[in-house]
Amino acid sequence: MRVKSCWEVQVEKNSSKVISGDKMSDLQQWDPPKITHDGLAPGVTRGALMTAAQLEQIQKQAHKEGFEQGKKDGFSYGHKEALEAGREQLQQMVQSMEKIFHALETPFKQLDEQVEQELILLAVAMVKQLVRREIKVDPSQILGVVREATGILPVSSRNVRLVLSPEDAEVVREVYTAAETELGWVIVEDPTMARGGCRVLTDLSQVDATLESRLANLVAPLLGGERASEAAGQ
Repeated sequence: MRVKSCWEVQVEKNSSKVISGDKMSDLQQWDPPKITHDGLAPGVTRGALMTAAQLEQIQKQAHKEGFEQGKKDGFSYGHKEALEAGREQLQQMVQSMEKIFHALETPFKQLDEQVEQELILLAVAMVKQLVRREIKVDPSQILGVVREATGILPVSSRNVRLVLSPEDAEVVREVYTAAETELGWVIVEDPTMARGGCRVLTDLSQVDATLESRLANLVAPLLGGERASEAAGQ
């Protein structure tokens, strides 16, 4: 029996790994990757290589920053909107309160004016009653009224006529009897005239010193002209 040499044995082993020609078409050519001097593939830098954990961390950080910015912007917008809405609501409330106060003020003001006028009218009525009472108690008070009224007349006045109530005319005649003859005064009785006053008439002027006229002048600043005349009973 022939012994095979070591070379022949090695050839047989290598021959068993040889691929036949009919199977060559099923094979794809493999090209080894090109390696640069720094050990990286072309177009890839060392800084571009990141781990999955790093990418996830970057994504979380970006999401957090975006959320915080959105929250900040939303709060700022909402705060501005809330201020504007609150300002409008406050303005509406102020306007409503002003209307209410105005509505309440008008009737109270009218009531105050009405009460004030009623009090003045009451005071005028009381004064009239007091004057009449004083005239009855002391009829000579009419003399002071006559002196004051005639003192306003010019010195050259002629044809002086004193218009008095019958009761006051009687009192004046007792004192001014000489005046009727010496000064030419004429005492005229007027039953419609209230006691405590008189009218002085001349050819050129007249003086109204009736009780009603004097009271009207007294309350005119408070009630006005027409109202004062009504209150005084003119």
